[in-house]
This record gives sequence, C-alpha cells and structure tokens, in this order.
Amino acid sequence: MGVLVTCQDISKHFGTRTLFDGLSISFADNERIGFLGPNGAGKTTFLKIIAGLEPFEGGDISRRRSARIAFLEQQDRFPIGATVTSVLIEALGDQPMESYERETHAAITLTQFGFENPDQLVSDLSGGWRKRLAIARAFIQKPDLLLMDEPTNHLDVEGIRWLEQTLLAVPFSFVAVSHDRYFLENVTNRVIELNPVYRDGYFSVSGNYSTFLEKRAAFLESQQAQEASLANIVRREKAFLMSNAKARRTKSKSRTEEAYRLQDELRELSDRNSRATVASIEFDGTGRKSKKLLDAKGLSKSLGGKLLFDDLSLLLSPGVRVGLLGANASGKTTLIRVLTGALPPDQGSVELAEDLKIVLFDQNREELPQDVTLRWALAGENKTVDFRGRPIHITAWAKMFLFSTSQLDMPVSDLSGGEQARILIARLMLQPADVLILDEPTNDLDITSLDVLEESLIDFPGAIILVTHDRFMLDRVCTEILGLDGGGRIGKYVNCAQWEATQSKSKDGSKRDKSKKGKSASARSGLTASEASELKEMEATIQAAEEHVEACLKATEDPEVGSDHVELQKRWEALETSKQAVEALYARWEALEAKKS
Repeated sequence: MGVLVTCQDISKHFGTRTLFDGLSISFADNERIGFLGPNGAGKTTFLKIIAGLEPFEGGDISRRRSARIAFLEQQDRFPIGATVTSVLIEALGDQPMESYERETHAAITLTQFGFENPDQLVSDLSGGWRKRLAIARAFIQKPDLLLMDEPTNHLDVEGIRWLEQTLLAVPFSFVAVSHDRYFLENVTNRVIELNPVYRDGYFSVSGNYSTFLEKRAAFLESQQAQEASLANIVRREKAFLMSNAKARRTKSKSRTEEAYRLQDELRELSDRNSRATVASIEFDGTGRKSKKLLDAKGLSKSLGGKLLFDDLSLLLSPGVRVGLLGANASGKTTLIRVLTGALPPDQGSVELAEDLKIVLFDQNREELPQDVTLRWALAGENKTVDFRGRPIHITAWAKMFLFSTSQLDMPVSDLSGGEQARILIARLMLQPADVLILDEPTNDLDITSLDVLEESLIDFPGAIILVTHDRFMLDRVCTEILGLDGGGRIGKYVNCAQWEATQSKSKDGSKRDKSKKGKSASARSGLTASEASELKEMEATIQAAEEHVEACLKATEDPEVGSDHVELQKRWEALETSKQAVEALYARWEALEAKKS
C-alpha cells in the first residue's frame, strides 16, 4: 500500500489560538478515512491545507508525484447561470481531453448520478441535488485522494444511503469529515480524531467507527489512569524532597531534575485529560402528568397542489418520542407547523392540553441574531441566567457549553456552526417544556455533543418530536418513527432499518413496474433536445475518437522515443485513455439509443 500524502509537523494558528502544532499524519492508497474532532479542532482547515488551499506556519507536506487530490467543500458553490453539464465539463478543464470526450464523460456521470436533464440550471436544484452535483464534480476528476467536508449535508436519508453505496465502490482513497455515525460505520476502514486530548494531537484506529469507539474509550481510560498513577509518584517525590533540609541536600541532582520533569509531565497530562470535557445539556420539563399533551386526528395537508400527508393521527404523551423520516420536501417541517398551529390543516384537528408549553428548535436558526455578542445571546442584558429556579452566572453558564470567558464578547457571526447550535440549545434549556420539537438539531454539532444531546432527550420527561437525518440518533432516542413518502402516505416503524427495508422494497417494485411497461415507458420518456443532438453527432464523434486512438498508437511506435522511458510511458497512458474514451462513447451511444427506442 503506497503513501499518497505525508504531513510532517504541521502547525496552524489563528491569531493567538493554536489549532494544531506539530501534527504528523499520512494517508495511503485504499484508505477510506473518517475524520472526526470537536467543533473548532481544525478539521476543515487541515483538509484545506492538504488540498493546497490554506497556508500553514510550520512543517512540510509531501505528495506522491502525479497524485491528484480533489476537495469537496462543505458549502456547495457553482458559477452563476451554470447548468449541471457545464459544471462537470469545467471540472475536466485541466485534463488532456478533446471537447467531445469532456462532453461524453459529463453525460455519463450525470446519468450515473441520477440527473435526467443535462441542461438543467444549477439554480433550480434543491439542496440535496446541489450536493449530488458537487459530489459528481469531485468524482469526475478521478482523484487519487478525495477530501470531503461534511458530504452528507443537505442529503436526506435516502441520499445518504446512496452516497454510502457509491463510496463503497470507488477506486480511490478518501477522507470524510462527518458527524453521521452510521455513515462512518458503513464506509470507513480507518478513523482519525483530531483532538488536543491526545499527545500527538490525534488518535488513529484501523477499522470502522465501532472499532474506533472501543479503542478510543480504552485509550482515554488508560490516559486517566496514567494521570492518577503519575500524580501519586509526584506526590511522594515532593513529600520526600520537602521532608527536611538534609533530604534536599543529599538528594542527587539527577533525582531532583527527574522530580521536576515528572511534575511538568503531570501538568501536561492533566491539561490533555481536562480537554475531554463535554457540553452540559439538560432540558427542563414542566412536570405535567397529563397523558394527553397533543392529540392530532385525521390530519391532511397539501402545498402547491402536492399532497404531503393524509389522515394522520398522532397522540403525544409524556415519554413518547416520535422521529420523522422522509426525503427532502416530503412534508416533515410542514407537519411540525401544522402541529404547532403555524399552519392550518386542510382536514382534521389538533387538540392541545391547556396551557401546553411547546419549545421549538428551528432548523433555519432564524431566532438567533448574528449581530449580538455571545454574552447577549446567552443571557441578554443580565449577568446571570435563571435555570430551574437558581441563578447561574454568565461565565459559568457559558462554560457549561464549552465557551471560554474570552469568547463572551465575540459576535455570534464569528462563531462556528457548531458553536451557534450550542447557543440555541442553551436558550432552549431555559424554557420549561411539555413538548420539545427539534427540527434538524444535529447540524454542525460534533459527535461528543451529539452523544450528550441524545442522553438529555432520553431523560426528558415530556414528549418529543424529532426531525433529523441522523439515523443513529433516531434509533437511540425515538420510541417510534413516522415515515413520510411525500405522496400522502405515512408508515409507522420501530427503527430506521425497518424503514429502509420498506423503501428498498418499494423501489424494487417500482423497477419491476417500469420493466413491465417496456418500450412504451421508454417512448414516453424520450430524449431531451441536447441528448437528441448528441445522438445525431455520436457516429462522427466515435469516428474522431477512433482516429485519435490510431494516432496515439502510432506515437507509441515512434523509434525516436524508444529509449526515453518517461516519454514512452506518457504515450502509452495517452493511448489507454483514448481507448477508454471510445469504450465510453459506445456505452453512451447504446444508452441513448435505448432511451430513444
């Protein structure tokens, strides 16, 4: 297994803040790496450094000669006015291809990724399809190493499952920053956590996420035990040195120096272990004992002529935790708005217990102003917050959510997405609730914070409605799951696996139905205008491609380069590439003919 990239003693600072110092990590062929770390640890910055998009202060990065590295950003950016085809053609701009080859590769990739209209404007795509296009743009570059920053963002559960299957089949290595624990479990063969709690600044484990959790827990337990043992040794040494003057005089210089070295080591070890602190999350219930908090009967709702759900009934009682699953735009957020009274149902009714207190976590985070300081966002004009009837000073309250005193006067806009999510959770904790409604609360939270959030939701005495694409959280927290298919039907499931099995059966049935329709279905689908034009020119395109193969073959037979092994290798590679292009063109021709017939 060859090494693709080696990072040696890499350091990065932002002002007085150190992200990492002396970080040394290597990435090799055939590795599928999950890259973890707490919010603010520098995961995104480190990926950008590897990709050559971010400078660094110290150390060295060596990349294997000719290794191609692609970077998938967390935020999807595309040129204004671009089509899905133009995005992929532009991504091939630096590769030695003829224009027809770029167009063919783009068309094939779009088909593989499920895009039906090659002329579709990117601006018309949903968030999930924009993410698919961004992934396609990275894949078409055929990288040796693909760096992905939160690739599951904006993907619904079906999209995440599609991405998992796609990544399991790729021929290249990848590094994926992700907080989706099932995703990490399913696609990785190595997991790295970037965290100052470790001496080297990171912890690496070969294996999937479950293996990582086991070895991480054992390592941290061992490191805590090491601190306790070292503290005992230091305590004895200090007691002996200070027992009397004679002991200090007779003590050898080397033993004295060793005692001081042990004290320094203990301070450093204690500091690392203290960094394992997690956010304190604990939602406040009202203590209401009513068995009927919210009673929805026969709800139906359509938007824009599309039926989202029909004849839906739901009873929320204390301890009931309902998860909502479904594709993007299937009606999950609309259902929440109907249940809270923000939207009227087309049919049915929602009955709330008297003076019911509903607390909502909004996925759009519109209620969090960006132009105020962290101090104001947490406590307003006050110096304390009132939590469960007791005052807590703002500095202590901020510390509970892993904010330092130096951050209190920072504007909210300067904080990371994960830090802003923790602010919202802190604000929610100050509101006693009968019903918690959480719409995508996991966005931007690191895995440690997700674990704590899950514990707090399980312990919450009221009822919960949870919308999230985090299958791990749904399975751990929810007592039942409602699956919305976006066409009005709703099913009840015990876990995500049952829902996924139902989705797979539904897809298989749909494929069989399409197969039975045969040519009539194909005729109705037809070719788009650009595909028809492409098909019309395909024969001439293939002829030009085959002529290019002949030219490449002759180039390899040139006696003048027979002794130049480097140049000869380049020409053989060009020949192989041209042959693959012809094969791809024939496959594309066959696909277009099948679609036309």
